[in-house]
Amino acid sequence: VPALATERRLAQRLRECLQEERLLDGRYRLQRLPGGRVALPVLEEKLSQLRLPPEMPCELLRIQEPVPSRAARRRCPAHRLREELRSLLAASWTEELERDVPQAWQRHGDLVLLGEDSFKAAAWARLGSALWETVASALGARRVARRGRVMPDGMRTPSVTLLLGQDGWVEHVDNGIRYTFDVTKCMFSPGNITEKLRVASLPCSGEVLVDLYAGIGYFTLPFLVHAGAAFVHACEWNSHAVEALHRTLVLNGVRDRCHIHSGDSRQLQLRDVADRVNLGLIPSSEQGWPVACRVLKKDTGGVLHIHHNVETPPAPTPPQAAVLLAEQGSPEAASPGAEAQHPTEDGGEETLGARLRPEWQRWAEATATRIQGLLAELHGRPWRTSILHIEAVKSYAPHVHHLVLDLECRPVLP
Repeated sequence: VPALATERRLAQRLRECLQEERLLDGRYRLQRLPGGRVALPVLEEKLSQLRLPPEMPCELLRIQEPVPSRAARRRCPAHRLREELRSLLAASWTEELERDVPQAWQRHGDLVLLGEDSFKAAAWARLGSALWETVASALGARRVARRGRVMPDGMRTPSVTLLLGQDGWVEHVDNGIRYTFDVTKCMFSPGNITEKLRVASLPCSGEVLVDLYAGIGYFTLPFLVHAGAAFVHACEWNSHAVEALHRTLVLNGVRDRCHIHSGDSRQLQLRDVADRVNLGLIPSSEQGWPVACRVLKKDTGGVLHIHHNVETPPAPTPPQAAVLLAEQGSPEAASPGAEAQHPTEDGGEETLGARLRPEWQRWAEATATRIQGLLAELHGRPWRTSILHIEAVKSYAPHVHHLVLDLECRPVLP
């Protein structure tokens, strides 16, 4: 049987399985990818409910610009925006302008955040404020802003221009948590949703946690609100993110269970306090490893969650693994205002179809050895480190994966 026909049958069977479980996202089409692979769109909030037959090995893939279905194209905001702009410009409408209309954006409450390449053609300038009022009306927003390149200042400060409206403060609901921040001064990363869901499900009841790179509270809040941490020490050196984190803690009623340490986390004076440490910095959190070892409880140890970007060479696609589950990744389609569901306790690597790659295992083992050495040097006695889990959060081109290593660290008792 030709391989392509086999792949089509696999994709069709998987599609029927997903439709029966009501997990398919009807807004997007099945997509064919390089290497004979096929991607099926899965609802992001239903990822934790995936139960795939063992004979159907799949991989979870985030597609930044999924192809809309025909029905979705007819009713989608991008189509409505294009039609209103075409009507506004009438005879001066060109193919260049058609290509310049954005297909995706981020939505934060009543503010739409456009990509940096949106509306760059000179013809748009003639419309003045009418352009942004039309964009807001078509997309159901009151404020419009546009992203620029992230500033190389070590704080990932966004370069955002407010085009319509006077205030950049927004509120964003994610997994039942209310985040607030100024889009012109702080970034929000919708691509980390799977890791935030996983963190929310961790058994942290009664634990003290140190979050070395807290930002606006991406992981601090899930640890406090859902995972049941007793107390979190949140470290952040960006003053704008510190203000946003403070407001977010108040919004969610957990301000009394968190202390914000403003400044460089490498200078943190805490010692011997943490049952768990989160090192959520990419491409590498290595500079924070000595601090993480110092803040762990010296008599009982704890767990480190170490984020890192690991390069993985491309591997040939096995004939039986030609079907991918496409987690829709369009910023506009992610529906930031919707609340995601908690993952089930038995969810995890196998549920999402992830395969542990040799490069990931080697990185995890090397990291465990380094941490073990740091702990032994710090405390003057041997420690044991154990790899609990390796989580693939998302991938970057070319062949770079954002991983999280859950590493258990315990002192060796005499």
